Amino acid sequence: MQNVTILGSTGTIGEQTLDVIARHPERYQVFALTANTNVSVMLHQCLTFKPQYAVMLDPVAARMLTSDLKRQNSKTLVLSGIENLEQVCSDPDVDSVMAAIVGAAGLKPAMAAAKAGKRILLANKETLVMAGSLFMEAVKEGGATLLPIDSEHNAIFQVMPPHHLSELQEGGVRKIILTASGGPFRTHTQAQIEQATPANALKHPNWVMGAKITIDSATLMNKGLEVIEAHWLFNAKPEQIEVVVHPQSVIHSMVEYIDGSVLAQLGNPDMRTPIAYGLAYPNRIDSGVKSLDFLSIAKLAFEAPDTKRFPCLQLAYDALNAGGTASTILNAANEIAVAAFLKEQIGFKGISDLIAEALNHFSVEAVSSIEHLVEVDAMARQYASKWIAAFDEQTFPEKVRTC
Repeated sequence: MQNVTILGSTGTIGEQTLDVIARHPERYQVFALTANTNVSVMLHQCLTFKPQYAVMLDPVAARMLTSDLKRQNSKTLVLSGIENLEQVCSDPDVDSVMAAIVGAAGLKPAMAAAKAGKRILLANKETLVMAGSLFMEAVKEGGATLLPIDSEHNAIFQVMPPHHLSELQEGGVRKIILTASGGPFRTHTQAQIEQATPANALKHPNWVMGAKITIDSATLMNKGLEVIEAHWLFNAKPEQIEVVVHPQSVIHSMVEYIDGSVLAQLGNPDMRTPIAYGLAYPNRIDSGVKSLDFLSIAKLAFEAPDTKRFPCLQLAYDALNAGGTASTILNAANEIAVAAFLKEQIGFKGISDLIAEALNHFSVEAVSSIEHLVEVDAMARQYASKWIAAFDEQTFPEKVRTC
């Protein structure tokens, strides 16, 4: 029996993880569930899966959940705060941690799991984007097992030589090919893209995801973050990571070898496939995903990404090449920009504009510690927030020069 902690259980990945776990009650037991403020969904999950702990990051939400669970005579203990998120990741009784908290908030709990030597199912992009070198070092020193859950990196993991995941040349790998759906605006003109609304951007053609990652897919920043992830996961140089737009989202990614072979992992666009692979690795279990019907696919198309219409992808490559704290700045500015776009405080083009301004504003520093990254993250967020406020009042750049 495998005890599992799920970070971000009320989100899309968290709910899909619970769906897979529910199919295999003889194999998996939920140790802890965590969320930010979604009390109603967490209540239902606690009553269904009966975890030992439920951690709400927000203390008010924790008090509400405690009251609701008491009325149901639940034995689940409710905790709150980042320290308790770390605790339910590092507890000796925990075997696996699904790291699915969106954004920078997932960094410290994932680090705690790495240092404690857990099996980490990493669905949180920002952990590697913000702190790739420190996190990979913690995984190695803690003796943790790191399994990527992003569909693209999970696909690469599946078709990569198992004993050469960190030495591409020794494994005969020429390059990694990340596939991208292209998002909802793939065929739109520049003018149409600039007029995009949050409602338009949230209509992903293939995947069902949370709001933030769906907007990232629309800007292609999601793919840019995945490029940075692939660098750390597979020790790949930026020039060894290629992005190819594949609108059908059937091929989830590919690995090209020096002998001319290209190995790909295919499947329906459903995150339960990589989740099930991560939970059962190195074995395979039923995920609930339908079989791929090749006869109904009709065709598989590929095209180059357009970094003029979607500059976020190039900005991510630029940050990766710059190294140091550049990726942390990129990620922080993007999170603030996406939130502002969803609130209609800036336009769609404002997302990439803000990220570019933030990358140009800050000097890149060598990464020294998690505390250093948290400080850089906070400064970048402050700058981005002032940029948005100034943009709204049409007084940019005067108001942000002091950041």
